Amino acid sequence: MDLDRRGIPGGFIASEEFREAATAQAKSLGFDASRVFVGHPIQDRTDAEMRTLAEAAYLQVVALVVTEAVL
Repeated sequence: MDLDRRGIPGGFIASEEFREAATAQAKSLGFDASRVFVGHPIQDRTDAEMRTLAEAAYLQVVALVVTEAVL
């Protein structure tokens, strides 16, 4: 919220398991942060599987911090 108030783009990345919790937190805070959800679970994945997740989400993650003014 602080970064958003200062005009600094951002967001968060979480696994699908936390989608409902993120919605509840946004409602509670009155702030709906930008977000990217990836497959769940995370902790038991191999390095190769994590790379695949990261590559699949890459453009969405970049979009969290790149504004049209920068493009």
